[in-house]
Amino acid sequence: MTTAAPTIGSGITLLTAATPNGYKASIALEELKAIGAIPSYSVVPISFQKNEQKSDWFLKINPNGRIPALVDAIEGQAPVNVWESASILLYLARVYDANHVFHFSDPAEEQELLNWIFFLQGGVGPMQGQANHFFRYAPEKIPYAIKRYQDETRRLYSVYETRLADREYLVGPGRGKYTIADICTYGWVSSYAWAGLSLDTFPRLKAWLERISARPAVVLGNSVPKSNYVKPEDAERAAKEASDWVRRVLLVSKLAFIIHFDGRS
Repeated sequence: MTTAAPTIGSGITLLTAATPNGYKASIALEELKAIGAIPSYSVVPISFQKNEQKSDWFLKINPNGRIPALVDAIEGQAPVNVWESASILLYLARVYDANHVFHFSDPAEEQELLNWIFFLQGGVGPMQGQANHFFRYAPEKIPYAIKRYQDETRRLYSVYETRLADREYLVGPGRGKYTIADICTYGWVSSYAWAGLSLDTFPRLKAWLERISARPAVVLGNSVPKSNYVKPEDAERAAKEASDWVRRVLLVSKLAFIIHFDGRS
């Protein structure tokens, strides 16, 4: 389905939905607002049910058709399209965090920050994302797949648990400082329960999560976009609706495949 393109004005516009990756971007923007690095930003909620992320207008911003995406319309310059959640965090840090509040001026520390961002992007995000899918959304419950991805996510969580043995944040001298590496990681770790996981065996990671969750900008970022927010007590209902939607999409795709090849025969 192709939906009408929204009007994107000047300044920063975030196109997003209520997902772990979406929250990374909205939290980073709220943190930058809190320190006065940006005045404000606009939000365009993206509906997965309407498949808006696959609309022609959205694909011009992000050819991969995924959220979040960001358009930075700087006055006097061509708009900058930024997509992939980690790319958005790095862009915001580079362009708007000149005082290195959420990253580092020291090259060695900045590299360590990148290490942890890519550890999340290449490991935790994909593995926990699959755990989410098979535990919550898959039309057929496959015990092997659920266990496989939950176990691997737990293994990755254990790396964080070790890292946080003598520090409060993932990167930085001493006990560390709060950075975009923490923001990037928070988006997924904060949704551990959605994947059927527990933090009871990861007390340091749990304390880290609680520490970050208490930040005012994180609270605000977690409510963006408001139209997509699911209350905890509604989680099971929302999961069932999502699972039913996945089932319908698979059925339509299967029928389209059959029609396509029948038409060629």
